[in-house]
Amino acid sequence: MIIGVDIGTSVTKASLLRRDGTALVTHSRRSTLHRRPGGRVEHDLVEVLDSARAVIRDVAAAAERADEPVEALALTGQGDGLWLRDADGEPVGPAISWLDARATGVLDRWRGSGVERRLHELTGAGLFPGSAGPLLAHLAEHEPERLEQAVVAGYCVDAIVQRLTGEITVDVSDASLPFLDPRTRTYSAEALRTCGLDAHAGLLAEPAPPKTLFALTADNARMLSLPSGLPVSAGPFDLPACAIGSGVREVGEGSLVIGTTLGCQVLRDEVEISTGGETAGMWLATPLPEHHLRVMPAMVGTANLDWVLGMVGADTDELDTMLDGTEPGAGGVGALSFLSTSGERAPFVDPHARGQFTGLSLETTRADLVRAMCEALAYAARHNLEAAGLTGEVSACGGGARSARWSQIFADVLGRPLHLPQEEGAGARGAAMTAWDALGDPVDRERWAAARWTVRPRAEVVGFYERGYREYLAALDRARPHWAPVS
Repeated sequence: MIIGVDIGTSVTKASLLRRDGTALVTHSRRSTLHRRPGGRVEHDLVEVLDSARAVIRDVAAAAERADEPVEALALTGQGDGLWLRDADGEPVGPAISWLDARATGVLDRWRGSGVERRLHELTGAGLFPGSAGPLLAHLAEHEPERLEQAVVAGYCVDAIVQRLTGEITVDVSDASLPFLDPRTRTYSAEALRTCGLDAHAGLLAEPAPPKTLFALTADNARMLSLPSGLPVSAGPFDLPACAIGSGVREVGEGSLVIGTTLGCQVLRDEVEISTGGETAGMWLATPLPEHHLRVMPAMVGTANLDWVLGMVGADTDELDTMLDGTEPGAGGVGALSFLSTSGERAPFVDPHARGQFTGLSLETTRADLVRAMCEALAYAARHNLEAAGLTGEVSACGGGARSARWSQIFADVLGRPLHLPQEEGAGARGAAMTAWDALGDPVDRERWAAARWTVRPRAEVVGFYERGYREYLAALDRARPHWAPVS
């Protein structure tokens, strides 16, 4: 068995996974997302590390009771942001979350000067305030001492890997953002120069080759009750791990992660970087050199649902009941779901994007507001998946997929069946599958993918939602000219 660990934005989960894809046990532990003035959103690396160690230790104890050997530790987790460390893996200041907005001013300047577009042409990476490029530039301008003290500028997963194994590394999926040319899997020196960051190139760890495994140190092994030298795999990060774990195997198939944000991605066999149009989305290298993921990682997701439920005095346990209490179209209420303080990053980039409700009246109910947001998020998912080149089936996972009624809305809006893995924890499953590949003993992917439920679109509402989607796109076009920096 393998212990699959997914280090999320606010929750770290570990599962003891069998070779048939089932989880014997899962443990989770929350960590704190610190929201501070100026759009700053940060993590405490030590707290995140403690949460990972706690769930690994709990799962290792279950493996010992089951008297089944653990073959490897497989890690995945949140991407983007900036996790500065020294040579020993100690944090150099708080870790900066991908939700952070402090670099909005940098991104505004880069957009006006052409830096953003040129970087997109070089690497296919769409920038947003919480991505490593603008964050590094912001620190170089405002906190240069942090960059001088740091030895590595990395991400969440490799920060934990460094503390567990002593190795400074990065998975190629994390490294894809934003300085890696995914076609060659090497950093673009011109991309770094374009951003004015070539002097800091030494902070970027070289991506690990495919099927690389590291070794758990003796101290960590004792702490976790695992064998010293246990193989440790380091990625891919959560978006590609979820695509793998939810069953995406064929070119053109899509994955929808209904989490804090919507992770919309499509498997592709070639990288096509546009030199015109929107500079959104990203191209991620995957564990298979011949495959790439075209990713549109929207900033909207279950955080929006939590917000609107809180506004109407409800909680997630009431979601399906509330959706049953209102019809498609939400009583004429429409919504744009751009509530993130750092705006939107896919399928367009605008750090000043903001949400709205329209069509409100004295007859509008609490349930109408909730449904309008759920429908807006489904429209956003379709917009992103189509922009990513979807041609095949769609698999979905994440906390939002637990709602049967909301999953039905997604299927109806997409006009396609939505396939949901019977086992939760798609990210940990994808990391474990990657680890078994690295061990030279791959699992039966077809068997893993077959264990799923299918939500089929309802013929009687597909046409309604097709019209609704066109109205959503028109509303978006009308709103965008009015978004502007707050003075």
